[in-house]
Amino acid sequence: MSSNYDNWKIRKKREALYTLKSIGKHKVQYAFLAPYAILFILFFIAPVVVSIFYSFTYYNVLNPPQFIGLTNYINLLLADDIFLISIQNTFMFAVITGPLGYMMSFLFAWLIHELPRFLRSVMVLIFYAPTISGQVYMIFATLFSSDSYGWANALLTNLGISSKTIYWLTDPKYMKVVIIIAILWTSLGSGFLSFIAGLQTVSEDQYEAGYVDGIKNRWQELWYITLPNMKPMLMFGAVMAITQSFGIAEVTMQLCGFPSTDYATRTVVEHLIDYGAYRFDMGYASAIATLLFLVMILSKKGVNALLNKVGT
Repeated sequence: MSSNYDNWKIRKKREALYTLKSIGKHKVQYAFLAPYAILFILFFIAPVVVSIFYSFTYYNVLNPPQFIGLTNYINLLLADDIFLISIQNTFMFAVITGPLGYMMSFLFAWLIHELPRFLRSVMVLIFYAPTISGQVYMIFATLFSSDSYGWANALLTNLGISSKTIYWLTDPKYMKVVIIIAILWTSLGSGFLSFIAGLQTVSEDQYEAGYVDGIKNRWQELWYITLPNMKPMLMFGAVMAITQSFGIAEVTMQLCGFPSTDYATRTVVEHLIDYGAYRFDMGYASAIATLLFLVMILSKKGVNALLNKVGT
């Protein structure tokens, strides 16, 4: 047993020496990478580590953090009913809008790619505009306004379908449907742009070779040629879709209020904002963030396993 441990130590020392020699040999390249590495560590790695540490403490910003072990996690999972509601809502939104928004992004990118260059640029702008527009929430607030002047209520009245005013943004029966529609409308983000760019990198020679080898239709072309060549873009789009679907908060807060009626559209990120930005219970907020981070990592692993099967 001790000999195996000694061999492991010797192997690790050799690997460390090899790494140091490699850094010394390529010091110029590492010097160019250093600014990005420093920023990445400071603004990505360090906050995650600090958040995990604070999740085991009671920390209200004003006083030093007090270590309380797993108390925050126990309270979250066993005593916080609103958090359980937010988990249900978040997973429901993620399961519906994540895959559907991801497939919509690729489908629209694939269809737009077939257009002439100028028309393609115009269509990309049209489809991407809702993502960057700050007026999207105002449009949906007007469309589903809870009075007779709302476009949806006016349309139902004019068509004779309903004469009652429907409270789209305050009635729990309708709020989730409106939120899902709004999320899907704004889901064509950076993943959509990566798909557009990835489709343009696939060589026409591969399509010609594919038809020589037996490709018979566009669906086989898509499965055996296009998708395998776009795996990095597909992975990036999947990560962005996961991040967006589990990070839903702004759309629910803008349209349904904060908090929403009976917490009907409460999400995990909303719960995090509530405790972190309003109650200043940073330990509890960090526990929420840590759990959300773990779920997103596991989801990313699952999507990666599925994408590895594409084209096989």
